[in-house]
Amino acid sequence: MAKASTVAACEEPRDATPAMHALRASPRIPGEPGVWVLIFGDLMVFAAFFLCFALARSNAPAAFAADHLLLDRRLGLLGSLLLLSSSLFVALGMHRLREQRPGARRHFGISIALGGGFVVCKLAEYAQKIHRSVTPLTSDFFMYYFTFTAIHLLHVLLGLVVLVLMRDSARPPLTAQRFLLIESGGLFWHVVDLLWIVLFALFYLLGGARG
Repeated sequence: MAKASTVAACEEPRDATPAMHALRASPRIPGEPGVWVLIFGDLMVFAAFFLCFALARSNAPAAFAADHLLLDRRLGLLGSLLLLSSSLFVALGMHRLREQRPGARRHFGISIALGGGFVVCKLAEYAQKIHRSVTPLTSDFFMYYFTFTAIHLLHVLLGLVVLVLMRDSARPPLTAQRFLLIESGGLFWHVVDLLWIVLFALFYLLGGARG
């Protein structure tokens, strides 16, 4: 037990550079400014997608309602739970880094595994649809479904690479620059999670709403 405690203590950065101490002490907006530009751009693009979907659904409510019933809500819900849990572990890891406590890299590792589970879940759902001859050419609903969720899946894959870099960067000694990069990666992952929650509501919960 003593040996394990020693290993855990050495795994995470308990010592930080003076710049890191100053960063933690000063009030600021989290992350690098550039990541907020990226996040804002992503949100604007997806907002335009959501508007297009809403307009298309209003023009063919009956067809969208029928196609909506072909989605597997269980897989959609499972994917949502996996991403939400992954985002939670990123937040817990970031908290441990800020408090200079051990366990941040372990939390990031769990987040990576959960994000990978989402990818498997989404690929299984795609395979299920294709096996039933449901493709982007089937209807407008599935054209939007495959397009939006595939773009989001690319975000998830990019986010997983970011998470791996975050885990590898959370080694001692933790500098202010590395902390900002890790923090920026965490923000990106939270946005990926948020976008999926909107997509889940749009397709799985509201996709068949008549209006």
